[in-house]
Amino acid sequence: MAIGVWISLIAYFVLMIAIGLYAMRTSTSTSEDYILGGRTLSPQVTALSAGASDMSGWLLLGLPGAIFISGLGQAWIGIGLFIGAFLNWILVAPRLREQTVRYGNAITIPAFLSNRFPTRAMSLRTISAIVIVVFFAIYTASGLVAGGKLFDSAFAGVINIGGLSNYATGIIITLGIVLVYTVIGGFLAVSLTDFVQGCIMMLALVIMPAVVLFGEGGGGLSQATQTLNEVDPNLLSWTSGLTFIGWLSAVTWALGYFGQPHIIVRFMAIRSLKDVPAARNIGMSWMLISLIGAISVGVFGRAYAVRNGLDVQDPETIFIVLSNLLFHPLITGFLYAALLAAIMSTISSQLLVASSSLTEDFYRLFLRKEATEKETVLIGRVSVVAVGIIAAIIASNPDSQVLGLVSNAWAGFGAAFGPLILLSLMWPRTNGTGAIAGMIVGAVTVMVWISLGWSDSFLGGPGIYEIIPGFAASLIAILVVSCATGDAGEYKAR
Repeated sequence: MAIGVWISLIAYFVLMIAIGLYAMRTSTSTSEDYILGGRTLSPQVTALSAGASDMSGWLLLGLPGAIFISGLGQAWIGIGLFIGAFLNWILVAPRLREQTVRYGNAITIPAFLSNRFPTRAMSLRTISAIVIVVFFAIYTASGLVAGGKLFDSAFAGVINIGGLSNYATGIIITLGIVLVYTVIGGFLAVSLTDFVQGCIMMLALVIMPAVVLFGEGGGGLSQATQTLNEVDPNLLSWTSGLTFIGWLSAVTWALGYFGQPHIIVRFMAIRSLKDVPAARNIGMSWMLISLIGAISVGVFGRAYAVRNGLDVQDPETIFIVLSNLLFHPLITGFLYAALLAAIMSTISSQLLVASSSLTEDFYRLFLRKEATEKETVLIGRVSVVAVGIIAAIIASNPDSQVLGLVSNAWAGFGAAFGPLILLSLMWPRTNGTGAIAGMIVGAVTVMVWISLGWSDSFLGGPGIYEIIPGFAASLIAILVVSCATGDAGEYKAR
């Protein structure tokens, strides 16, 4: 491994830890500081933090890999996500920022729901916290799988810890760095590192497609198009071979945005309501550039591989393969850092949200109601480590697929929380009984759908993405139960 790669990676690691130390000195004295950064995020940090914590290793591994195999038809997932993110900024961001303050200054999603529906406060807080911890363990595992794949592919034979496989070594190193800055710096460290990581990710996704197309062996856009048409004309088609169910399953990833705690918690932390439009414009611009870059890596990476006889055994590693082949070691190190940035930004956000639920919605609620701020911050740090270890165990199978794990967790959160967040913010008749019904029905529907294999094949036909039935069932449950139980005025706006 060239020294230039190590120089870039070590510089990246040092920067992340330095940001964690800065955050520890400025914003970890209270639970609100540690969990929500004192609600002081600027529009720029809010926007890129939301984006970077959203995209994860899926952006540089999962999406390019899917497009590498199947072509532009898989890009509908990205289009759906873009639409969902925009609607999330419009419908959820301003309302959640205002209402979490109004309803008891809630600093977690379970706390907001319990304050919003006080007649079912304990049940809501407990159930929502369980859903968060369970699905985030799976979601965090997807990031660690991406980290394991990076080290297995790029550092084979270079790094080894105690005789472990390169994959396991990658998981340990990835989790270790994330734990350092997350544990010591809390939400502010996670958000600031997300901002830096988001910048690195976007720059990498601009550089990589340009070099693949116009660098040595690329041949330019016309040659890449010709190559792909010779391999399979469907690779450049947005619709060929795509059934309506397949298209619907792709674009309905948009529904998941409304229920992702690690994303919407950024809306709660922005410093003021008037900053939301600026953050939205920055965030959507970042997302558009990054998605175009990721799609380009997948499609033009396939053309480059064919033209140059590359044997890419795992399509989800195409970004890593091209980084090794096409760039100076210093740039290769930077591109590895971009991939680690995508992975770490999401892992750290997920660990912190799961930790905040364990701390505020279990420990402080059931075990130590009189816990001091110092004690609460300590428990939060311990919880970050605990969830990280559980996620590492889940991620231990090297055959795991990043996109598969992400899709399951995304659907779980989207169905359990998406309809509930939207209706609790926008429909006054929503009540606590309906909220509980919707959350349980949504989560159970997703888990049953996955266990029955209906995501892969439904009634002998193509599979249906589990978020579709889960979101619909949750929405219907909230509407029906809220209307039937009739306690809509249990907590009127203050």
